[in-house]
Amino acid sequence: MKHLYLRYVLASTLSVVSLPLLAEDFRVGFINTDRIFREANTAKVAQTKLEQEFSKREKELVDLGNSLKTNSEKLERDLPTLPETQRATKQRQLADQDREFQRKRREFQEDLNARKNEELQLVLEKANKVVKQVAEAEKYDLILQEAVYINPKHDITEKVIKAINSGK
Repeated sequence: MKHLYLRYVLASTLSVVSLPLLAEDFRVGFINTDRIFREANTAKVAQTKLEQEFSKREKELVDLGNSLKTNSEKLERDLPTLPETQRATKQRQLADQDREFQRKRREFQEDLNARKNEELQLVLEKANKVVKQVAEAEKYDLILQEAVYINPKHDITEKVIKAINSGK
């Protein structure tokens, strides 16, 4: 029994003593995905692509909103002088126009969000490949994307952005 206890103490001591040696070889890196989405060329290209794709619909929505606002202001001005039947008809038309505007705006937002998610997913996939390449080349053991606090010396975001932008 005493022999077993001695082995346990020896093993525990060796593991505690060797822990700092293992920590020295363990390399950790951190990437800021928000920064990659803002600064990487592929993200900028995706943003430009989305703006071009949705600019026409956005302009139509703005025009429709302005028309709705103009019609609403005109109805408010004319409301006291309109007969009851015309007043009800114009209010119903304005309500229909508002519903149509809200529907188109909601569809636009849903389509834009879906496309944005698709494009960001492509950027993220490219970034993940580059992160893996950087990690393997520089012998990192762990790369984190989310953390409460990171010492700036572990931040490899700049390296990843440069690698993405260079097309490696």
